[in-house]
Amino acid sequence: MSTQHRIPVPAVGFHPPVYVCRYNPKEFQLDGNLDKDFWKDIPFTEDFPDIEGDIRPIPRFRTRAKLAWDHENLYIGALLEGNEIWAHLTEHDCVIFHDNDFEIFIDPDSDTQAYYEFEMNALNTTWDLLLTKAYRDNGKPVNGFEFRGMRTAVHIDGKLNCPEADSRSWSVEVVIPFAALQECASENRPPVSGEYYRMNFSRVQWKVDKKDGAFQKRLSEETGCPLPEDNWVWAPTGVVNIHYPELWAFIFFAEKGRESEAFPIPEDEYRKWELRKLYYAQQALRDETGNYTDSFDKLKETLERLSPCQENKTVRDLPYEIGTTAHTFEITCPGADGKTVLAIFSDGKTTSFPA
Repeated sequence: MSTQHRIPVPAVGFHPPVYVCRYNPKEFQLDGNLDKDFWKDIPFTEDFPDIEGDIRPIPRFRTRAKLAWDHENLYIGALLEGNEIWAHLTEHDCVIFHDNDFEIFIDPDSDTQAYYEFEMNALNTTWDLLLTKAYRDNGKPVNGFEFRGMRTAVHIDGKLNCPEADSRSWSVEVVIPFAALQECASENRPPVSGEYYRMNFSRVQWKVDKKDGAFQKRLSEETGCPLPEDNWVWAPTGVVNIHYPELWAFIFFAEKGRESEAFPIPEDEYRKWELRKLYYAQQALRDETGNYTDSFDKLKETLERLSPCQENKTVRDLPYEIGTTAHTFEITCPGADGKTVLAIFSDGKTTSFPA
């Protein structure tokens, strides 16, 4: 019998989107509509693909987003095209993705732990929470968390909950004060120009039928339950699980005049990805044998055997050090500057410290 791995190796390599978030001092009027002067010079992201990447068909509806910032707030706008616009949930902090929804994920310090999740539907019902770490690493959601000072709005180009209407899209605007993000940010402060957050966006879209003047989730003929929802995201994770923060996009904050600059992903982030691949191998071996290993060759063999993506089957030649106990592991390699050490731990956290 084959082993069911808790933490699958993703079917995509490390190619996260990079977005230059422009400083925008223009006056902002919140109404959910992106057709306004505030967003005029702010570029859209790429169209969202399926969460599993290119192995899945192109989504049947187009989704794009925009980001901007000033010294107080992060501004997010998203345009969700398509004529299946419906929502029923009205209670704050309920499980919004039982409706179609738009979701935001923010890891301000790129350590893949202590990150934020936010969801909203076309009724502007919201759910915000803090993840201590990813669910795969036994993280716990803090459902009592609230984005203090957050403001949201929805604009519908059409009519809600009306299958016969000539509906075209719905759009959202979300304003998040940096003060609400500081708890998980580097040095517990807002970003400065040139720094980055890790983020992802997701759109949940259920398959529906039009029946009795309403949208109804399409049911499986075998089980009688709703068919699985579609997950369309900005940065694919290569597995049907958005909680792979190591693959989320890089959002670089740029002051006015730096909008056209290229902001390359730091070399240390590429090295952290090499550590992450070894983490996947360690977790797989723990599932298969009950133990972690300090054998680099064993980890490489495990990646070669299990990785569904060719580029994840190998690891760069770096001077790794591997330490294990009965229940934990730590893997390190030098940072790019030669002055720091990068580390990943068995609970998924990545960090750096002086060499």
